[in-house]
Parts: sequence; C-alpha cells; structure tokens
Amino acid sequence: MRTPAGYLFLGEGVKYTKPPLTIDDQINLLTSRGMTIPDPARTARYLSHISYFRLRGYWIPFEKGDNGKDHHFKAGTSFDNVLDLYIFDRKFRLLILEAIERVEVSLRAHFANELGVCYGSHFYLDADYIHNTRIQSGLIDSLKAEIDRSTELFIDHYRKTYDDPAMPPIWAAAEVMSFGQLSLWFKNLKTRSDRNRVAKSYGIDEVILQSFMHHLTFIRNITAHHGRLWNRRMTITMKLPRTPRALSAMLNPKTERYIGNTAIMLGYFLKLISPGTSWPERMRKLIQDSPGIRPSAMGFNENWTDLPVWDTNKRE
Repeated sequence: MRTPAGYLFLGEGVKYTKPPLTIDDQINLLTSRGMTIPDPARTARYLSHISYFRLRGYWIPFEKGDNGKDHHFKAGTSFDNVLDLYIFDRKFRLLILEAIERVEVSLRAHFANELGVCYGSHFYLDADYIHNTRIQSGLIDSLKAEIDRSTELFIDHYRKTYDDPAMPPIWAAAEVMSFGQLSLWFKNLKTRSDRNRVAKSYGIDEVILQSFMHHLTFIRNITAHHGRLWNRRMTITMKLPRTPRALSAMLNPKTERYIGNTAIMLGYFLKLISPGTSWPERMRKLIQDSPGIRPSAMGFNENWTDLPVWDTNKRE
C-alpha cells in the first residue's frame, strides 16, 4: 500500500481500525487488563506527558505471555511497577550516553593525532590513505555540509584565515564529524596498520574497534531518540574481543544482542581514558538499587557484580 505522501508499506492489506483513546480510556483499558492504578490522577498526568505507546514497551515484561493476544497483566502488576522501570531506563540511558560521549571524544582525538602526525594535516583528503575513493567522496561531501553549518570558533577562524585547502586540518575536521561519520572514516582507512594506530591506544585490535564504533553509533542513536535500552534486543551487535584476556573473560557471547556487553566495554574504555572515573561504580549502583530490574534481561551473568570492570579497587 502506498500512502498519499508516497510511503510504501508492505503487508497483507489489513485495514487499521483502532480508534484513538483519551487518557481516561487508556487508564480504563489498562485496568480491564489487570493493571492496578494506585493513583488515577497521577497516572493520567504521566500518560499525558509520556505516551501510552512509549510506555507500552515497559509493561510488556509484566504481561502474562499469552502470545500478545489480549495483553493481560500478571497478578499484582501496578502502574508504579511500569513507571519505576521507565525511570530506571531513563537513568540507565543517560549513563550510557555519558560514557559514549567520553569514548567518542577520545576516539576523535586519537584519530586526528595518530594519523595527522603520520601523514599530515589534510591526509583525509588524499586518496593514498583511503580504501575506497567513492566512499571518501561521499564522506567529504557530508563533512563539508557539517563544516558549512558549523558555528564553532575554530572553524570560523579557518574560514577567515585560510583558503587552501578549503577544508580544515584533520584535528578541526574531526571535531565536527558525527560519530557515524567518524566510524566510517575509520573503517575506510586503507590499511589495517593505520587503523591499529588508533586501536592500540585501547589495547584492542582494529577489527574490534571498528565493530565497536559501528555498534556505539547505533546505541547513540537510540539514546538520542530516548528509546528503550535496558532490555532491547539489538539489531546491530559488536564483535567481542579475544584479547586482552581479562576483558574477554568479562563478556558474555551468549547475550551479544543485549546491552550488558556494551556496558562492560564502555566501562573498560572509560577506565583507560580516565582511570579515576566514577562511571562504573555509578552504573553498578543504579542496577543494584533497582529491585525490579533483572540484570539477566540486560545480558549480564549472575556474577556480574564481581567483574573487575565495576570495582574501582580492582584492575582489569
């Protein structure tokens, strides 16, 4: 079916007939399915600011598991249980985003410093250092658009001071790349040795770093759109490292589609970037202080709290 706006949806052609519901209708529907509403006025306020559709992802764990046919809730399920889960996920998501920011900034610096010193200020414009020049051309166009939009002082200074090359040096250009662009620039470097110049700073192989950057771009996009993260089944996963062995031993290959391994990798990176970081401790405390959370649903092992990555007194 093609909509008037031109969007094409593939399906069996079943017509959507569900009517929109008022807030009161939504509360009545939840009640009819077995959810306890301790404070209807408070629930109405939350439903008016957090849509029913957004919250639905947080009450699915409380449904009976009847193949989604009637969405009845397990006995004792309260709206407060759902809200607690939503609030936990928001705090968890912000911690993940904080860690990604630190890793992203560090990667920008290493990418620019390591390769700029080796090959010069504008190496990224030179096809000699690039694997695929067609991809390079597209990346340059995207980067130029970012630079044209930028209001950063260092970009403005370059525009006013220099005209050859038209693009700024890599240490300035890297700062206006999106994380997704940075990931693609890294992937498109010609040689493994050049990618390993960056990866060695983190004690991992370039193949692992390349995969991790792509995965983090996906996770970052979820967090930027305030999406549910804590028990999401990921469509873009990352390769798990075999070395260093201490890191590899903490990761769970059986739960590669969940956020647990991502959090462990972020903790590992942050302790390299900032050895005194409080992030691992804050992450562990958030999960431990949330009794309604099952760490196994996040992809963690039973002994996850014993992993060195969470303990500021242990070293990986």
